[in-house]
Formats: sequence, C-alpha cells, structure tokens
Amino acid sequence: MLIYAFLFIRPDDSSPFARDAMLAVVMIVLNGLVGLSLLLGGLRFHEQEYNLQGANMFLAVILPLSVLGMVLPNFTASTSGPTFSTLQAIFLIVMSAGLYGVFLAVETSSHRAYFVAPDSVGGWNDGGALEHGKEQNGSFAYHAPLLLLYLLPMVVHSKQFAVPIDHAIKALHAPRALGGLLVAAIILLPESLDATRAALANHLQRSVNILLGLVLADIGMMIPAVLTIGLMTGQSVILGLDAVDTILLLLTLALCTLTFASVRTNMLHGAVHLLLFLAYLMLLFEK
Repeated sequence: MLIYAFLFIRPDDSSPFARDAMLAVVMIVLNGLVGLSLLLGGLRFHEQEYNLQGANMFLAVILPLSVLGMVLPNFTASTSGPTFSTLQAIFLIVMSAGLYGVFLAVETSSHRAYFVAPDSVGGWNDGGALEHGKEQNGSFAYHAPLLLLYLLPMVVHSKQFAVPIDHAIKALHAPRALGGLLVAAIILLPESLDATRAALANHLQRSVNILLGLVLADIGMMIPAVLTIGLMTGQSVILGLDAVDTILLLLTLALCTLTFASVRTNMLHGAVHLLLFLAYLMLLFEK
C-alpha cells in the first residue's frame, strides 16, 4: 500500500490517478473479489457463515472514510474543483489515521474475538486472526527490517513502474482511469488468490477479514498518505469522484451493508456483487 502514495502524486496537478486507483481497489475488492468468493463458496457449500460483528466493524469505518474522502470534495466550496482546502485536508488526515489506529487496536486487542469464525473455540486452524497474531508477535523484530528492505527498491522504482502503463494507455487511447485499475489489480493479486482459496475451503471468515481489511487499509492509509504528500509538495490532489463513479461507490457501500447484514451468505449475494463489478468495468470505457 505504501507504494500507492508514490504512484499517486504526478507532476500534473490535475491528475486524478490517486482517486482512480483508490476507487479501483474498492470496486475490485468489494464487488469483484467479494462477489467471486461468495459465488464460489455458495456454489460449493450453499451457505457459509462468518462473524457478523467483525464485518460490521470493518464497514463502520469504511463507509464514512469512503464518503468523506471521495464524495465530499465534490460538494465543498472552499476550493475550486473536487479538492480539499488545507484545513480540510489536515482534518481528514488526522481523522483517517486516528480511526484506522483505533480499529487496529480493537482488532488486535480489545475485540479480537469479533474477527474469528463464530464456531471457533480458542482460535482457529486456518490462519485466523488469533493464532496468526500469536505466531507473529515473537518475530516482529526480525520481519519488520526485512519488510522495509523489501519495500525500499519497490518505492524507489515506483515512478518507473507507472511509465509503461501510462504509455500503453496513451498508445491504445484507453480511458485514463484504466491505469488505476491495472495498478490496483497487480498489487491485489496475492490477496485475491488467498481470499478465493479460503472461501473454497469454507473458511469465509478468513476471506472476509482479508477483503474488508484490504479496503480499510486502502482508504484509511492512502487518503492521509496522499493528502500529506500533496501538502508537502504543494500539489492539488483530486479525490472527488465524478457523478457516475459516485453512484457506483454509494451503491457498492449500500450493497455491502445488505450482504453483511446476516451471518450467512449464499451465491445470490456473490452474483449481485459481480454484476456491479461488471457495470464498473463497462462504465470505465463508456460513461
């Protein structure tokens, strides 16, 4: 996710790449991957269960941050265009980082049981939140430096990574938002495979934790990161969506509240999410 911040800020102040990439993550995960996981799981097991409290806690943070970050800029009058003023950007940076920090504290400490499969007793055996946390606590000092060493060359070359994508889009006269979709799809590939395998193995809780966690990390970390870099470099960061994308985002969020309103899911939920993802792809090329 850190790489996104360096890909988002372009020399062109009017570039909406940050907005397009973050919307792509939301559409790919909440519609494409959630839909695929629920559809495949429903076809194999008819119904699957997960912990409703955990999913609701994810959505309780995702919904306000998504609307405030990508819809509200279109309606503020302090700046021209779908951007935030300095005061508004600082407020959103602090609020997003604060909410994400509170959520992490809840997930890893006070309410860890909300993110474990409902039939689990003292943890689970499929790489769930509790046992996974216990395995990793003792190795943080070892893995943290390795993670930084792994990210460093990727961050350094992140600008070069965007060059062939931009060139291909211009050569093919493809819509500009396609760049955000391609970057998001590449970065989300490992988690996509993991979530799909978990659903097929009837571990829907793990799939829900992965997918909703991806969206929350994207919104909760990248909006403040992009706005911070924009303030530091003096560039205007466009986050407000156009009318069509705003409708898609709000419809996706509303659909998620309905899908995750019951402790059981079936293939119909997955089919509806996939239909909305196909609508996003269609509208990406012709609005």
